[in-house]
Amino acid sequence: MAPGHADRVLAVYRAGIAEGDATFEESAPDWTDFDRSRLPGHRFVALGPDGELLGWVAASPVSSRPAYAGVVEHSVYVDPPARGRGVGRALLAALIESTEAAGIWTVQSGIFPENKASIALHLAAGFREVGVRERVGRHHGVWRDVVLLERRSPVVD
Repeated sequence: MAPGHADRVLAVYRAGIAEGDATFEESAPDWTDFDRSRLPGHRFVALGPDGELLGWVAASPVSSRPAYAGVVEHSVYVDPPARGRGVGRALLAALIESTEAAGIWTVQSGIFPENKASIALHLAAGFREVGVRERVGRHHGVWRDVVLLERRSPVVD
């Protein structure tokens, strides 16, 4: 993911926000804020044969405390017309490869339970359901649950 991808990355993010089951966010940040909050070595885009951006994945640290240096939280978004073509799986594979190479031992994500496709994608990629955080936040004034999923690396000690 590079600055040249900014417009399309944020457009795909806005499409996910508009669908209502991807994030608590109600609007996408500007590129400066997006860029600052994601780890540079752990963000990728998937491009189609004509160079069109099909989706993206990016990780952020969960804490600045040294004990959590090997734990990141990630988001993965696939442009609606590109869904069902393995884009999300390829993006997660790239993220897992980069995080393991960097010594990151846990990748986690919080997903609305209604987003069954994302939960299935993560389970297929080796994530496990840790539990449900009930009524953890409000989304458009409505309390929402979040399923916490994590993948503990089998190769990082």
